[in-house]
Amino acid sequence: MNVNQTKMKTVLVFKTSVTKSKEIKIVQPTLNRLITKNDRWNFDLEDCDNILRVETQMIKADDVLKAIQHHGFYCEELL
Repeated sequence: MNVNQTKMKTVLVFKTSVTKSKEIKIVQPTLNRLITKNDRWNFDLEDCDNILRVETQMIKADDVLKAIQHHGFYCEELL
């Protein structure tokens, strides 16, 4: 396998103000439009920071931030 042909996935982690399943449903269509077929995203609402994790090969953190903020939610990348 050629290393140049295999792109590594990055895990982006965000602190959000999304606290309920119904709020996830609000942002779901926007997040689904951002990701490619091999990417994944999920929220951990049991975490005190309401974490959003995005496993991606292509998406930039700024794109996720804008998508969440577009719906009126707070979103901050955790580094």
